Amino acid sequence: MPRAPSTAHSEAPGHIKAVALKLFAERGIDGVTVRQIAEAAGQKNHAALTYYFGSKEALIRELIVDGARAIDERRNAALDRSVAAGGPRSVVEVMEILVETSVDPDPPPWGECYNRFIVGLQLSNRALFMDALAGRWNSGYQRCLDEVRRLMPQAPSDLLNQRLVFMGGAINGILAGRETELADRSRQHPMWSHAETLGRVARALASIIEG
Repeated sequence: MPRAPSTAHSEAPGHIKAVALKLFAERGIDGVTVRQIAEAAGQKNHAALTYYFGSKEALIRELIVDGARAIDERRNAALDRSVAAGGPRSVVEVMEILVETSVDPDPPPWGECYNRFIVGLQLSNRALFMDALAGRWNSGYQRCLDEVRRLMPQAPSDLLNQRLVFMGGAINGILAGRETELADRSRQHPMWSHAETLGRVARALASIIEG
């Protein structure tokens, strides 16, 4: 049954954002035009993006914040559950929280895109990425780092902070690589689709920190 015009109109911004995120993840923000986003989203009027978001940069900023906010909310909720149960009890458990909350629990049909999007964006335009966040939506991440410091009180602070930086770069790169592989529907990806893979990623990250 055709949707009512008002319903279709209200769903359009969300659909445009999902399609834009996919294209940006695949091609980078400089490799995608407003016209291409509108066409891929099935918008006959190529001015739809401007109508809903104002500009391509404004759309990019919304995508950054949408994903960061969702991850931060999942991360804080997971930490709250862990703390309520007496944890986290190990660095591995903290890494499991970081990894699991970085994965979209309800991705679009074509798969997850956010990690690829932000990794590419930070390489090409880190200033835009940081400005869009404006120091927000990372409280869960900072809480995870504080838990690691609590669990490793004997580690020299400069060495531990360095390893946490290494871990931060590694988690983004690994999960972006996972998204890229799983987006390839031409073949199977048994390693990345395996039920234990994310747990193994968490243990690898813990190894970086614990040395």
